[in-house]
Amino acid sequence: MSRIEQVPAPEWQTWLEANQGMILDVREPHEWALGTLPGAVRISMGDIPDRLQELVDETAVLVVCRSGARSEQVRAYLSMNGLANVANLAGGMKALGMQD
Repeated sequence: MSRIEQVPAPEWQTWLEANQGMILDVREPHEWALGTLPGAVRISMGDIPDRLQELVDETAVLVVCRSGARSEQVRAYLSMNGLANVANLAGGMKALGMQD
């Protein structure tokens, strides 16, 4: 079955509930200070390779960044490293109006 790789910003909560997933915010600490989604796990993009073991293979992951570019790179990396259900929040936090 094909997995959705891009989740439109207005549908993030629906995707999260439907997939019983988690949010992975890959922005930097100074960006997190501007606000993040409820319950998000915060791991900066550069730390992902060293912290890959923290992400459970069976858990769906919605990756988030400021505009969707870094999170798409992380989504692809996680998929290539065995996580089965990983999606990118299209447009990132900007699309949610939470970061300019």
